[in-house]
Amino acid sequence: MTLAALVEDVLGHDLPVGVTAYDGSRAGPADAAATLAIRSPDALRRIITAPGELGFARAYVSGDLEVDGDIFAFLELRKRMPKVKLDPRAMYRLVKELGGWREVRPVPPPDEEAQLQGLRHTLSRDKAAITHHYDVSNEFYAMVLGPSMTYSCAVFRSADDTLEQAQANKYELICRKLGLGEDDRLLDVGCGWGGMVLHAAEHHGVRAVGVTISEHQAELARKRIADAGLDDRVEIRVQDYREIDDGPYDGISSIGMFEHVGHAHLTEYFTRLHGLLRPGGRLLNHGIANTTGGKLPRRSFINRYVFPDGELHEVGRVISTLQRAGFEPRHEETLREHYDLTLRHWVANLERNWDDAVDEVGRGRARVWRLYMAGSAVSFGDGLTQIHQVLAVRQGAGGVSGMPLRPVFEEATSPPK
Repeated sequence: MTLAALVEDVLGHDLPVGVTAYDGSRAGPADAAATLAIRSPDALRRIITAPGELGFARAYVSGDLEVDGDIFAFLELRKRMPKVKLDPRAMYRLVKELGGWREVRPVPPPDEEAQLQGLRHTLSRDKAAITHHYDVSNEFYAMVLGPSMTYSCAVFRSADDTLEQAQANKYELICRKLGLGEDDRLLDVGCGWGGMVLHAAEHHGVRAVGVTISEHQAELARKRIADAGLDDRVEIRVQDYREIDDGPYDGISSIGMFEHVGHAHLTEYFTRLHGLLRPGGRLLNHGIANTTGGKLPRRSFINRYVFPDGELHEVGRVISTLQRAGFEPRHEETLREHYDLTLRHWVANLERNWDDAVDEVGRGRARVWRLYMAGSAVSFGDGLTQIHQVLAVRQGAGGVSGMPLRPVFEEATSPPK
């Protein structure tokens, strides 16, 4: 049996994609929107020696497996093999294809695979995890994210919104939820390249502090703030949330950083933020979740190549932990369809700038981002992954919240003129 025929036998004979293999065999429709190319026997070695998702990930990142064409069409295969794992019979046939067990030797993992040391969620290991993901290259992120340099879910008033407009909508929505006004003091935890603090200072007149533990992000954020003439209103620090001690703040935003905190530190995280807010101050926590919560599987593609040590938090647990830390939860909404749209914009940006992206960070790293962003879009679209904004307040004396009786956020997502 040829190698392409073996793939067809495992996945089904009405494949939605084409398959080509190094032995010259082909399967699937000739005019398929996507083609899976098995380029080297090392692809089989990686799949056999690291069974499951990790072996396939290593084969793809290294280029031993390639996906030509529409990455979203290729991801339709997940419906046929949702656990990304071959059964023993299929594995035996791969061994036989290689010529027997003597030919099954481990292949070193690609350089893009994270290799963190030390105890999970210590200051030093968290910094290493953030460096792995965010200090890739500011130029690369600009190609993917566009001019806003915003690496979190946008808010689309309609699917016709540009990515830039949708990101501005998101920042404005958060500013309205926080009730920010002139000279209010804002803390943005995990500020990235400064998008939130720039928006809040420019459109709402706040005085803002943004913290990140990525040196590369801080460097560019400071430049963007200087270029906008907002140095007198915005400060960027390289600082862990556990090191902030200069409250009180009127509002705190945490956008797309929460996934790095870890279950064991949830109470500490919210307790520290509670202590940094004035009575009546508000917290907006914007984070990815799923229905169960938990650490990303140790041998998963996302954990090894994208977000090492990442952990998702079930939204009910988030709200319960907020309450135990002294907050009063006031509003919650999910934006998962918006993240599907956002990620598809990012994938399109990456593919439009593919050659430049490869020149900047290498083909393996570009492959990682292409697969992870496309796969994440599908996951949000299918409802397997969620994104929640939770608004909470630190009550003042006598239970005073400072919240209006009927807050309306959704009607006003455009920045004020």
